[in-house]
Amino acid sequence: MALSVVFALLAAASNALATVLQRRAALTVPLAQGFSSKLITSLAHRRIWLAGMAVVMCAACFQALALFNGTLSVVQPIFVLELPLALMIASVILRRRLPGRGWVGVACIVVGVGTALAAAAPSAGARTASMARWFPVLILCVAVSTFLICTALRCPAGKTRAACFATTAAIGYALTAALMKTATHAMDTGGLRGFFLCWQTYGFAAVGVTALFLLENALQSGPLAASQPALTMGDALLSIAFGVTLYGERIRVGWWLVPELSGAALTLAGAFVLATTPLAKSLLAAAPERA
Repeated sequence: MALSVVFALLAAASNALATVLQRRAALTVPLAQGFSSKLITSLAHRRIWLAGMAVVMCAACFQALALFNGTLSVVQPIFVLELPLALMIASVILRRRLPGRGWVGVACIVVGVGTALAAAAPSAGARTASMARWFPVLILCVAVSTFLICTALRCPAGKTRAACFATTAAIGYALTAALMKTATHAMDTGGLRGFFLCWQTYGFAAVGVTALFLLENALQSGPLAASQPALTMGDALLSIAFGVTLYGERIRVGWWLVPELSGAALTLAGAFVLATTPLAKSLLAAAPERA
């Protein structure tokens, strides 16, 4: 379990660096190119975005190792630390100090995640999940994602559009992790042949790319304060739900729900505080005139 935590922290740090690079790149693309292949094509011509994608590949490797050695219910909530790590990295790159209330936000997230995980005490479940469990999960994810995307497309650029896209991206990232867990097990038991014969391998690749595309649209569409809390908490909570429903992982309930929910609320508050700091806003500063 300790090894999975180390790999999860490395993945979160890598994702944080990639986030800083990708957010800066996303704001150089006209909004009119959002939700079309032109968005990715335009970003692919920007070195900063390509650098971010290279770091994403490293993060994916660390995430796969974390999921192989641990549970979804532990690994994915640690990714909440990506936001404070991203802002600390941005403070170095942009040569700007994180204000005092920003450090309060960092403390809230760290304490909140630690409290929630300590109270939940997730236990390991199965290494794979049957199709009987996968089918309803996939149907529900597609249905909810379709609804959120349609809602976002009907809204002008702003908080609602950004939150809808971010929530859909959160669903995608949580589902990617769930699929990746089975794919890593297939590689462990069947080698490369088992890995490439496992449908979850192609599933996590497709869903992961889609989630990235949705995240880029969220970053384009509105303020970080609207998208980041939805992305941060959505990924963590859905990953725990997938761990329980798909892999039979267990978390403590009963009165333990009090510190678990308190930790989640503290984490959400910290994410909102960080998302509204001047440094976070500068990370999403207005780009040149958009179409």
